[in-house]
Amino acid sequence: MKKITILLLSGLLLTGAGCSDYLDEDTTGLLYGPNVLSTQDGLESALTGAYKGLANQWGYGFLHPSANAAVLGADDVTTHPASNKTDWREFDQFNASTTNQRSNAVYNGCYKAIQGANNVINNYQKTVGTKATIDIIVGEAHFIRAFSYYWLTRFWGNIPLVMAGEYSDDLLTIKKSTPQEVYDLIVADLKVAETNLPNAKRDPGRPNKGSAKAFLADVYLTMAGWPLKQTDKYDLAAAKAKEVIDNAGTYGFELLPTFAAVFENDPASPGTREAVFQISGYLGGSGTANATYGNTTMPGEEGGWDDMFAELNFFRDFPAGPRKDATFRTEFGLGATKIPWQNSLTKHPYYQKWYIKGNIVTSSISLPSVMMRYPHVLTIYAEAKARGTGGPDQAAYDALNKVRLRGRAAGTKALTTADGLTPAQFADEVVQERAWEFACERTRWFDLVRLEKVEEANAKKSPDDLQPIKPIVKANYWFPLPYTDTSINPNL
Repeated sequence: MKKITILLLSGLLLTGAGCSDYLDEDTTGLLYGPNVLSTQDGLESALTGAYKGLANQWGYGFLHPSANAAVLGADDVTTHPASNKTDWREFDQFNASTTNQRSNAVYNGCYKAIQGANNVINNYQKTVGTKATIDIIVGEAHFIRAFSYYWLTRFWGNIPLVMAGEYSDDLLTIKKSTPQEVYDLIVADLKVAETNLPNAKRDPGRPNKGSAKAFLADVYLTMAGWPLKQTDKYDLAAAKAKEVIDNAGTYGFELLPTFAAVFENDPASPGTREAVFQISGYLGGSGTANATYGNTTMPGEEGGWDDMFAELNFFRDFPAGPRKDATFRTEFGLGATKIPWQNSLTKHPYYQKWYIKGNIVTSSISLPSVMMRYPHVLTIYAEAKARGTGGPDQAAYDALNKVRLRGRAAGTKALTTADGLTPAQFADEVVQERAWEFACERTRWFDLVRLEKVEEANAKKSPDDLQPIKPIVKANYWFPLPYTDTSINPNL
């Protein structure tokens, strides 16, 4: 029985090749029909089905390190040169296959989330209930759909643009849409979310009005770069980011006083006020624990899996200070005896960011996957203002300095207009600061792509890191669509 990922839109999860999988599939939250969606509780349950696409441990979505693996083409993270890390190495060496389980987990999860969101968006007008609550549910659905398509088009470029919430035979011949068409929908969805969502999150794992504005700013920044290169979007990105900054307290966002506090990673904590949007994990729930922390980022000397660790030149160039101290782990060993990273099996530093408080060795934890932090909004404003009309203003310098000075060594001088930076030089400073701030947080790759600097960054790698197996071309910026789809639909 042939199946494609698009069949997720009818609730057919890709769990294997046999027809029995359809009979045994997990359909929790996948609610259809006018009777179910005619009630507010039914609509809320359908929204839960949309969220589920983003949060299934090891299966799909973002509660496991698949998205981290898929951005290894950047210069901040690498993986083991041998062992069982083939899926990881394909990205670092620019040889991603159509059957790669890491990228396909993101692909499958995003389309499952889109299916659930479409189900809400296409049926909410039939729902009887409190209008204010229904509006929020619809706003969250639009946010989830925009978020999912944003990840899909940045990874795969030309993708199927699906608006249906239920399966039809037309999905077996659906064609690819251009990035422009996808971004048009993303922007429209985020504008609805911006209007409908409240200032306060309903719980830490949901977006609010500030989340929608922040992602809209990030989307505009991306649209200004490759592949669309719509530079007029820089002004829009700056304006939208400034709205978030000016109302950060209203939205519950803040820059924590210390970088270490951001990554305390206490399993008892639901998250921090730096989280603009997070996907929450829950121990004890079916497939809802988070596997991005712990084993995957720990060295073999500590019982870890050696999945991801720092690239050498990135670590060596990283500015000294409290941020570097909290970002990297340079001595290994859970007991009293420690060895320096230079003497470890992989001879690389590892990322402290993904360790669990108490150095717990596990792959299941109730910690969130934070998909955007507030300092990202600060750097969006600083860069977009620099590249847009008039160049950087004092607010842009202030935004950059807040991030920069928190992370760097005591006594570091704030950047000022007296330093004589051109707008382009200031923008470059912001992009580099973002690399340090968000190291190993699924950010650097997307900056390199939109700025067309993937080739440059990889040319500067240490010879002791994995190298691309062939010259990098723009085609390598996007992954090939999964074989599960292309094998059955000639239009893909």
